[in-house]
Amino acid sequence: MKKLVLSVLAVSFFAAFSFAGKPFPPDNAYWNKTFSKLAEYQLTGQSKQLPLPYAYNALEPTVDAKTMEIHYSKHHAAYTKNMNDLTASTDYASKPIFQLFTEIEKYPVGLKNNAGGFYNHLLFWTIMAPESGQAPSGDLLKAINETFGSFDKFKEVFGNAGKKQFGSGWAWLLVKDDGKLAVSSTPNQDNPLMSTTEVRGIPVLTLDVWEHAYYLNYQNRRADYVDAFWKIVNWKEVTRRYEEALKAVK
Repeated sequence: MKKLVLSVLAVSFFAAFSFAGKPFPPDNAYWNKTFSKLAEYQLTGQSKQLPLPYAYNALEPTVDAKTMEIHYSKHHAAYTKNMNDLTASTDYASKPIFQLFTEIEKYPVGLKNNAGGFYNHLLFWTIMAPESGQAPSGDLLKAINETFGSFDKFKEVFGNAGKKQFGSGWAWLLVKDDGKLAVSSTPNQDNPLMSTTEVRGIPVLTLDVWEHAYYLNYQNRRADYVDAFWKIVNWKEVTRRYEEALKAVK
């Protein structure tokens, strides 16, 4: 009888603190310490929209100028304003948004949506650049090959994450806590930095698959937009973020 009671208690204990073999709740203390090593940790809920790093027409024909103008000056601007409005006069106004992400379940869903929208787009702009024939190389290419088998296979896996994401969302390449790469997708404005995200880590590459990111040019042909994306990936910036992430998780 005593053994039975102990067994039931053990099962109850592990059920309370694990899900599908993963720690639950997420190790927010670890992630906050890890994220604090990243340069963008200085961003808070009171942050300005950074200038677009290129002209609206710089990514044509992959992304047309009108789409880029609307996306940056309307959608991203709205997320930024809403985030600032939601954090103004709160006790977390000066908290790093990465810290907010590690405990996002504590805050109103509006903050999750808008702080996510603010940061996701900030990252998205930086990992694109005018067509230049760039390709991954060095340690990043080695890690991609080791994780996915080849660069072409990685493109397929990442592409499918974007193409098959139901509704609006994002595709991600991220560095996990063990330093390994992973691909995931998230709905709405969620991202891998958030405590509510199934696959957590530091994002180094992302693709916006909300319709406003491509609809003027591609209409309902999301797959064509995803396939064209590879022409404008800024692999120098992705590599820089990958190297920064590796140092952070160590």
